[in-house]
Amino acid sequence: MPSDRLDLRDRASALSALEGRVFDLAVIGGGITGAGVARDAAMRGLSVALVEAEDFASGTSSRSSKMIHGGLRYLAMGDLALVREAASERKIVQAIAPHLARETPFVMPARTAATIAKLRAGLWTFEKLGGVPRSRRHEVWDAEELARREPAVRSQDLAGAVVYPEYLTDDARLTLANVRSAAAHGAVCLNHARATAIVVENGQARGLDIVDSGGRGVRLAARQIVNAAGPWVDAIRALEAQGAAPRLKLSRGVHLVFDRRRIPVERTVILPASDRRSVFAVPRGGAAYLGTTDTFHEPADLWPPVTAEDVDYLLAAANRGLALAPLTARDVVATWSGVRPLVAEDGKSASDVSRKDEMWEGPAGVLAIGGGKLTAYRRMAERVVDRVEAALGRQVTPCRTATSPLPGGDVDVAGAIAALRKAGIAEAERLVLLYGSEATAIAADGGDVAAEARHAVLQEGALTLEDYWVRRSARAWFDVRGGEASLAPAAEAMAPLLGWSEADRADQIAHCRALRARSLDVVTKEQAA
Repeated sequence: MPSDRLDLRDRASALSALEGRVFDLAVIGGGITGAGVARDAAMRGLSVALVEAEDFASGTSSRSSKMIHGGLRYLAMGDLALVREAASERKIVQAIAPHLARETPFVMPARTAATIAKLRAGLWTFEKLGGVPRSRRHEVWDAEELARREPAVRSQDLAGAVVYPEYLTDDARLTLANVRSAAAHGAVCLNHARATAIVVENGQARGLDIVDSGGRGVRLAARQIVNAAGPWVDAIRALEAQGAAPRLKLSRGVHLVFDRRRIPVERTVILPASDRRSVFAVPRGGAAYLGTTDTFHEPADLWPPVTAEDVDYLLAAANRGLALAPLTARDVVATWSGVRPLVAEDGKSASDVSRKDEMWEGPAGVLAIGGGKLTAYRRMAERVVDRVEAALGRQVTPCRTATSPLPGGDVDVAGAIAALRKAGIAEAERLVLLYGSEATAIAADGGDVAAEARHAVLQEGALTLEDYWVRRSARAWFDVRGGEASLAPAAEAMAPLLGWSEADRADQIAHCRALRARSLDVVTKEQAA
């Protein structure tokens, strides 16, 4: 079996691997859905090619609220099937990637005893649907206990809080782990390679024209094609059938990052927003973040802007619910924004649109998938691959992705952290929560930014400094000052591996700094006002 090492530096060889054969399946899109489809299909024995126009997880799949959660909010919408699936799937993700499913209590403050009773009734249903063991069921804090255990919460006039366990993740690394697992099972996976045309022969889609970031083009032949391009699903559908009616409605989600000392929560706290939605205040290392907004957005931007209205909305929710000196734009140290590929439903607000996934078959047989949730990505992929196998005339075979660990997932998280701490590694917890069992090798290489950057190139398919800084390490959002201090040492480590000149290295650093400046543009303007 091929290694799960993903080294994509030899672009000529990587592109040639797409030519000269007919794949059973070509997947367009290297987000969590496409990565999950490629992994499942490859594990069932199909020959698979996965192509991504930018970097793996460069769109929605690195811009979520970074939660593997049971979908409690969908219980209120009456979507019991979605709740049951999400509650089940979070346990599977925790089993196959324990380092990427960190359990954390969610705290829901409540004003009245009646509200607490209502929340508990919902949670009892949720726990029954999800098969939650008694030891992990919810608990209730009175106002005094809430004030003691989460002093940052404005507990005056509250009856208490309901507390229940969920999981936090690193969405980009979960996506990358699925890509690497797909490669380990024989899939050819390529980032920075855009599908520019769907090749149709006798009315049936039979391949893709691919152009990589260096301008080199190849034709990929495949018996079946899956369009898993997330917010760009409709754009790919238009390659198959010009003028195809859009199926998606995009929604923008914005997050603001703060120094943890400004939002000193110990657990994820759920805060009421002005429009009856909820905003999360989430601790992560030395940072804490607020999210998310949910507003319709056009077009499918790779880097959608953060607006003043987004910032004001999140700050207002935090300032209502937290007993802190008022948070302002001056406190924001980083932001991220992404668009959700929701299935369009006329007359509904962005928050009310279902998060269910749907599949559509185009006139030339391309299977497109839209909607869905990060938590349920594996089941979404299973349904897609079942359809693909049937279309190929194969007997539909059992999905195997629920029991096979993802790369790095063969780890005792607590034990690995303890071992690295004993060895004197300063960022032991961070390394293990990002890299799982592979943290030991990174620590042996120095355990620093340079070691991570080398690992990103040699094992994880990184080809640009942005690939490492944003998606392999999350330093762009959760390090001090957006990880600006990591750019130079990371670029220095990557340069000899990728053949960068001094000018190339400077350009890579300048590009990342420009991305950070652009993401903070509205905040900077408000700070100057």
